[in-house]
This record gives sequence, structure tokens and C-alpha cells, in this order.
Amino acid sequence: MQKIIIEQLQVPTLIGVYDFERTQNTQLLISIELYVNVTKATISDDVADTVDYAKIAELVKTIAAQSSFQLLEALGRVLCQAILDNFAVKQVTMKLEKPDILADTKTVSVSMCFDKQGMLPL
Repeated sequence: MQKIIIEQLQVPTLIGVYDFERTQNTQLLISIELYVNVTKATISDDVADTVDYAKIAELVKTIAAQSSFQLLEALGRVLCQAILDNFAVKQVTMKLEKPDILADTKTVSVSMCFDKQGMLPL
């Protein structure tokens, strides 16, 4: 098994528990590890033989733009499930970062891992 990694994809979404968070979009940073078999692509050099990471990024941004979750955890679950449902991916590990949300903190993040059967331990 190999990995395709998308690091710190900038994703605007309405997310948060507190009233001040619900007034405008927050720019999340989402990192995604896609556990895939890229053996065929290493030989063919054809994007059809791998997972198109641009399409993954587009899906993530589309779902996030249409959502209004309170928790990073809930958004992460939906995003991981959508990736598993729409692409030839065995497992997804995702880190969702919310920058500048706490004073004196660069970012707060949640990490999770899913396969087709559900959530896995990290």
C-alpha cells in the first residue's frame, strides 16, 4: 500500500460552536493521507491508474462550502466518508486545522482515520 498526501489544503467553511464563529466562514487547513495502490500508475504514468488528488481536493472544498457543522470532528467524518465512497481509496487519514481560534495558539486540530468499515484508531 502506498500513500498520496495532500497537505494543508485551504478550505473555507462555516464551522464553530460559538456565536462569533457562525457569522462568517473560517479558513481551515486540511491535510489528507490517501492509502492507495499506485503500482499500476508507476508503470503506466497515467492518471487514470491512480487517484486524482485534484478531484479529491475539489470534493473536499465542495462539501465544506455547503456545510455548516459545529465541530471539526463531524466535518471530518463526512469528508472521509465521501472520499471513501467516491474514490479507489482503502483508508483515509485526515487532519483538520482551525488556525487562530484560541489566543496564544497557532492552530487547533483534530485527526482521524477511516476505512470502509468506519473509524480506526490512530
